[in-house]
Amino acid sequence: MSLRGKRDAALHRLDRGDRLLDLGCVGQVAADKGRLAAGSADGRGHLLAGAQDVEHPDSGTIERRCRVSFPLGFGGTFHPKLTGRENVAFLAQLYGADQARVAAAVADFAELGDYFKMPLETYSAGMQARLAFAVCLAIDFDLFLVDEVTAVGDARFAARCRAAFDARIGRSDLVMVSHNLHTIREYCDRGAVLSDGRLDIFSNLDDAISAYNDVLRRTTTDIRTTAI
Repeated sequence: MSLRGKRDAALHRLDRGDRLLDLGCVGQVAADKGRLAAGSADGRGHLLAGAQDVEHPDSGTIERRCRVSFPLGFGGTFHPKLTGRENVAFLAQLYGADQARVAAAVADFAELGDYFKMPLETYSAGMQARLAFAVCLAIDFDLFLVDEVTAVGDARFAARCRAAFDARIGRSDLVMVSHNLHTIREYCDRGAVLSDGRLDIFSNLDDAISAYNDVLRRTTTDIRTTAI
């Protein structure tokens, strides 16, 4: 997928067996808690939104030939008045998954106890994160979208998350957005660099990382020149 301007997407096919990575988006660069973003985060955000089919390009086409996840650990679709179980059932139905199987898997993994049957508005932030992570892994997606997060919770639960995630992507494809090069090398074997509205695809991960670092150096130079 390549992006031109702010939202224009041209066709790029993602075949099963491919793992595609967005190393970062650099247009007009702003630093936000160590994360690089283009303008108001409109590079990476539009890329993932287009992949999910929740946002459509002004022109061009995005083609999906598989079941694509929402970003791992994202709980923005939850309704606070519904119970954890009801939210899980809704997402399972939305993605055509067996509701009973998904609910049982989430109840076991998220470790929410009786709270699973209580409204989400009674949950702590950590409980909501565990629920969101668990339901994403419980649905049989062909392609997982990951925006930085590969684990949530305390050290014990985070270890469970990483183990479950590693097992899950052993049979699924992955699109990861991250500035953490260690995580990138751990999970990805191809790369893409989003810069100035263009997504360049690299079959070799080292080439992608090198191109990403080149973009950062150029951008840093431009910012220093502008400041002077």
